[in-house]
Amino acid sequence: MMTPTSTTRQLIPIVNQLFDMERKLDRMGPETSSLKRNIERIKRYLTEMHIHYHNPIGENYDETRTDCEASISGESIDGLSITEVIKPIIYQHIHGMNQIVQQAVVIVQGTKTR
Repeated sequence: MMTPTSTTRQLIPIVNQLFDMERKLDRMGPETSSLKRNIERIKRYLTEMHIHYHNPIGENYDETRTDCEASISGESIDGLSITEVIKPIIYQHIHGMNQIVQQAVVIVQGTKTR
């Protein structure tokens, strides 16, 4: 994970709030389409500043994954997958590469029992 610039550090809480609003709107249904357009516009502005985020919900998880800070839920540690995302992975595009400026905070759960 890279050390973010001061501008990027200031944008991280904004990105986290945007992610949270997006998740809440997804649960509210189709009547929120005008608000979703506003969120997409803000995401486009962030992209212009070389900042974007990723929601890793449903992805596999293992201890070698460096883009997530995980808490394990349940008893099984086999076949872990991400079941809840508290904060997204935030990237900054610098010199042609995406660099992580915030690890995701996630909850993972095993899919297999022992």
